[in-house]
Parts: sequence; C-alpha cells; structure tokens
Amino acid sequence: MRFISLYKPGVEATAPPTPQHLAEMGKYIEASFKAGFLLATDGLLPSAKGARVQINSGKFTVTDGPFAEAKEVIGGYAILQVKSKEEAIERSKDFLNIVGQGECEVRQIFDPSEAPQR
Repeated sequence: MRFISLYKPGVEATAPPTPQHLAEMGKYIEASFKAGFLLATDGLLPSAKGARVQINSGKFTVTDGPFAEAKEVIGGYAILQVKSKEEAIERSKDFLNIVGQGECEVRQIFDPSEAPQR
C-alpha cells in the first residue's frame, strides 16, 4: 500500500534548516530509501512563494501566499510504500522525532488494483 504523509509544521519557516538538521534528515532519508519504504520526499518552500487556486461555480480565484493560518501550511511530503496504515503512522512518528514539532496527515493513495470490484 502507498500512503502520503503531509508534514504540517504548525509555523511558517523563517530560516533554512541548520547544517546539522539537514545532515540528520539526510541520513534518515537515505536509510529510508535503502530500506525500501520511502518512494519520494521533498520539503516545500514558504507559502509566500505559493498560491491557492480555487474554482466555485465555474469561476477561478487565485490567492497568493503567504497563507494566514499556520496550521494550513504544508512543509513537505513523503510517499511511503508500507504494509498498513499503522506502519505509515509509525514512519511518520520517526520523521516527527527528527523535526521535533508539527503533525503529519497520513492518507492512503488510491490504487485501482485495490478497489472493490462491482
């Protein structure tokens, strides 16, 4: 099963990570790829460099960042190949132990081969 873990730091980053933090995260990411459960991961730039695109009744609205609610800010993501939701949660906990704050929203990725047949 594939899951996405969306990292929400709870605060907007104001400075880049320290070299020590980058090295620690790099070791974890490399080990996770080698272990085979991490398929893809990236951090995201501050929301000030982004935009939200919405459609309502056929009309688009584009809102440039930064976004006011820190709880809405997504700081990064990881695509995980694991055996269960519980394993995806454990992997997300490992990640959160390194970053030290925030939350991860864990969602299973749709796979047509796993969908019930009608």
